Amino acid sequence: MNKKIILIFLIAIIAVFTGCDKQTNNDTLVVGMELQYPPFETSNSEGEPEGISVDLANDLAHYLGKDIEIQNIAWSGLIPAIQSEKIDVIISSMSVRPDREESVSFSRPYAYSSLAILANKDSGIENASDLSKDGIRVAVKVGTTGFLYATENLPNAEIITVDKADTAILEVAQGKSDVFFYDQMSIYRSQKEYPDTTIALLEPFQKKSEPWAMAVKLGNNELLDEINAFIDDYKEKGRFDDLADKYLGEMKKTFDELGLDFFFQPRN
Repeated sequence: MNKKIILIFLIAIIAVFTGCDKQTNNDTLVVGMELQYPPFETSNSEGEPEGISVDLANDLAHYLGKDIEIQNIAWSGLIPAIQSEKIDVIISSMSVRPDREESVSFSRPYAYSSLAILANKDSGIENASDLSKDGIRVAVKVGTTGFLYATENLPNAEIITVDKADTAILEVAQGKSDVFFYDQMSIYRSQKEYPDTTIALLEPFQKKSEPWAMAVKLGNNELLDEINAFIDDYKEKGRFDDLADKYLGEMKKTFDELGLDFFFQPRN
């Protein structure tokens, strides 16, 4: 009998402390992002997260009345982190794709990205139609939309896979690869870093753009509804425009001059 009483008592204590842990977690929004994608997800000289997605995450936590914890997670680990409940939400410039929708639930989009091309100046690539040439060396980051496009549409190309976008950019700048596929913003910024050896082809060559959205655990509709309400409120108050002005002013001007739709803006 005494053993039974002790066992019940221990179970009760464990339940109490488990409940306390859950309550503490409920007071904190844990956000996952890969801090390798300026100016959206990056870190400052002191190693602290900063950028557009960081501002978004902080404002979301404030909207929900929660504290915030940002975890820097490698791109390939973001969705597993959601599935294992290590984090509550992904805010990491993630595009909505059918394969990902099998693993996570996406919010309303807050940006629409199209693939663009960073080409080496000596590659002979002047537009998307040149990509059909035999032997084109294409650098792509594993797991990205550019990776999928290259593997599905360029059978005659040499596909060079890398883990980081910076590595692919350097491949092109040094002439080790002919082109790199990534989103328009990244290609724009990359060409500014290597103006002597690269050109940026910003005109979209896909049939449609890909939306970026926040992601939660599949079926977590309660948090998803709160995030969607936040996005609607953020848009109504002009806060997306504020972030664009703060971080992307020069880029937005360039897109306007080229007659291209600016990607960082929710649509109706």
